[in-house]
Amino acid sequence: DRELKKGTAELLVLACVEARARHGYEIARRIAEESNGAIRFNVASLYGLLYRLESRGWIRGRWIEAPHERRRRTYSLTAAGRAVLAEQREGWRVFAAAVSRIAGVTHG
Repeated sequence: DRELKKGTAELLVLACVEARARHGYEIARRIAEESNGAIRFNVASLYGLLYRLESRGWIRGRWIEAPHERRRRTYSLTAAGRAVLAEQREGWRVFAAAVSRIAGVTHG
């Protein structure tokens, strides 16, 4: 279970920031909600992953300050990140289809 999550973490985070910039807590919450609680990130591992993705140039972080709120760092997808996301989606599609065929898993 842990290894599966580790192998899909980049894909999940990149997909979460594809449409719009999000802060770390929002990314974690969205993944938990969309997976019906099956996938959860602890804060330390998520921020470590965000730092790595940013250092690779796949996401861009920006500090946002709003009145009466603490400042937050939001992350958005870069052009390089979009290309990586497309590659990872295709790789995941092929992998999941193969596993489903072999394991006799049907969707629906």
